[in-house]
Amino acid sequence: MAERKVPNLFRVDYDAGPEGPPQQLGLESAAAADRAWDVIIIGAGSAGMPAALFAAKRGAKVLVIEHSGAVGGTLRLAPAQMSAAGTKLQKSLGIDDTPEEHFADAMRISRGTINQDLAKLAIWNAGKMFDWLMDGGFDMMPECPSKGNTHEPFSKARYYWGREFGRSILKVVEPQLMEAVKTCDLTILLRHEALSLLQQDDGTVTGVIAKDIEGVERSYTGRSVVITSGGYAANTTMYEELSGQPQYQKWWSPFSQGRGHQLGLSAGAYLRGIENFMASFGIILESDQYPAKALGRPNSYPEVRQPWEIYVNALGQRFVCEDLPSVDAREHALLKQPGMRYWVIFDQDILDQAPPVVEGWTQDQVKDAFGSTYSFYKGQSLAELAAAAGIDAKGLKDTVDLYNYGIGAGHDVFARKHSPLPIGKPPFYAIRAQGCAITGAAGLAVDNDLRVIRRDGSAIPGLYAAGEILGAGVLQGNAYVGGMMVTPALTFGKLLGEKILPLGNQ
Repeated sequence: MAERKVPNLFRVDYDAGPEGPPQQLGLESAAAADRAWDVIIIGAGSAGMPAALFAAKRGAKVLVIEHSGAVGGTLRLAPAQMSAAGTKLQKSLGIDDTPEEHFADAMRISRGTINQDLAKLAIWNAGKMFDWLMDGGFDMMPECPSKGNTHEPFSKARYYWGREFGRSILKVVEPQLMEAVKTCDLTILLRHEALSLLQQDDGTVTGVIAKDIEGVERSYTGRSVVITSGGYAANTTMYEELSGQPQYQKWWSPFSQGRGHQLGLSAGAYLRGIENFMASFGIILESDQYPAKALGRPNSYPEVRQPWEIYVNALGQRFVCEDLPSVDAREHALLKQPGMRYWVIFDQDILDQAPPVVEGWTQDQVKDAFGSTYSFYKGQSLAELAAAAGIDAKGLKDTVDLYNYGIGAGHDVFARKHSPLPIGKPPFYAIRAQGCAITGAAGLAVDNDLRVIRRDGSAIPGLYAAGEILGAGVLQGNAYVGGMMVTPALTFGKLLGEKILPLGNQ
């Protein structure tokens, strides 16, 4: 089987930039507070950077308020896969692709649950955004474009990511942004936290109150305010309140605190998309002190490694066909299991003969983990294994007996096709995997011009939003649609800066 080329999600630390006193690129904080800006952008990440850059290039007076000590947001951490149709790269490779086909795929993969208006806005403009990155020297992995296999695949090769993942995008955008600070009317206030919005009696948003790292609060006024402050994955209380699930995995920017969501709600906005909460098909965590760091993940992709093991829930029951090709079907099956977790079950023969079950690990690393690492369990009997792993013992025994019977009878109850060995030779092994989500499903509702709206559909004057703050459940629907997080963020930021945001002379 071909080697699976995907970003490594578990060895990247977030770099929040240099610590120290308040910083500014352009005007100092006090001078910036004395001016009236065309645009104030809260957050200098995937959406905020292009919004600031292109608005400044249009001649706008732009102020960016960034909580961390560096621009980039989650691009410093994320794999940042993109998807775009009709790109110059595709045409050079003879790939005939259109936004219509891209949208059809997004509708198919999400089963029609994606927000169609925002999907169209992103998809029909994604090609130009990606061409801009390529023209700027985007260092793409050589196997791109691809159809993708970490999520449900596209029908055409339109999936892209950089050699350094999100940082490859940052290396294109950040220099242009810094040049705009020098040549345009653009100021970036780093280590400044947006506290509240300034709002007139009629609801019009007219600015932002922000605090620097030394606790000094200032008011900044502007014609438009754009919230591009990202998600709420690091706010474990907010995450659990909105999703109904604990934040299991510690892998996010520490500044993803949901502040933008709170600012929008305070101005009269509402949240949507939480009904489309999704989780990945299992991460191996280092402890049960949540949120916990990830050690890796089971290689559950049958197109790369056919399963030798079975997957059981806390009741000891199988819940999905292990060699089912659909990633989406496996993810939705896991959503219905207690605690969104499962255990990979196998015996000594399978451990000795099967390819390594943990993605990116050697067989020796897998073997060494048992007895020394949380999430890895071993027992001389199935009952002993169940007790160690926290699985129902009778359920596990009945499940293994039925699975082994199916191998002998030549018919698995889940219609599984690849079952090379029964599970019968002690010792027995289990690896616990936890369903996790690192993006927030809920987001501020916006209209087709990215204006933040109230529940009655009316726009809040002067307030816009783009990026993860719109919600993964809105941008991807009830599925993981490849590239439909960072692609809309970059694309919407670019559109806001290029044409959507009103300037003083318009």
